[in-house]
Amino acid sequence: MKDRILIVEDEMAIQSILSELLIDAGYEVEIAEDGMEGISKFHQNKFSLILLDIMMPKIDGYTVCEMIRRESNIPIIMLTAMEEEQAQVKAFELKADDYITKPFSLKLVLMRIEAVLRRVKEHEEKQKDMIQYRNIQLDSVSHTVYAEGTPVALTNIEYCLLELFLKNQGRVFTRDNLLNQVWGYDFVGDEKTVNIHIMNLRRKLGVDLIETIRGVGYRIGKEDKK
Repeated sequence: MKDRILIVEDEMAIQSILSELLIDAGYEVEIAEDGMEGISKFHQNKFSLILLDIMMPKIDGYTVCEMIRRESNIPIIMLTAMEEEQAQVKAFELKADDYITKPFSLKLVLMRIEAVLRRVKEHEEKQKDMIQYRNIQLDSVSHTVYAEGTPVALTNIEYCLLELFLKNQGRVFTRDNLLNQVWGYDFVGDEKTVNIHIMNLRRKLGVDLIETIRGVGYRIGKEDKK
């Protein structure tokens, strides 16, 4: 699926140049001729990135950026003829991802777009490997667990228990379930082993996320996403 880019620019010549450049590079493109139309198109369609001019009629680019940032983290690259440092500082304060001054090199524009989209995709891929639950983060690639941003030293069994609970929020596991799935079917021992590891896991995490379901087993409740 092609990335779709919204160009918000009031100068027709620049619209045409950027549109042709991006289409030739394999992107889908839509154009908005002022800030009001830019906001409207942003709400109507899904875009991968916005190229946003600053000096425009009706609503300037700063205001458009501020409005979009209230509801979305979509990448925004701002375009402007203003070279003053303060203009760039304001753009970054409004959480623009990059800033390009006019006149600009077409090659540079393309490289900046590719770099921003690449960072976004790398971040999204990394997030797929990260499970967040309240103040706990579990990185399934590095097998690292964090509590409020601080690494927690877990044994392999403790890590596997936590990962199993986090990937199955709301599901109750009996002690036999846990012995089979974490320790393995050939494990020789008793259910007290599970109890001890759960107790150690609770202590190390510093918070009691794992509920005891009396007479049944353990679970981590589904997190409220509101």
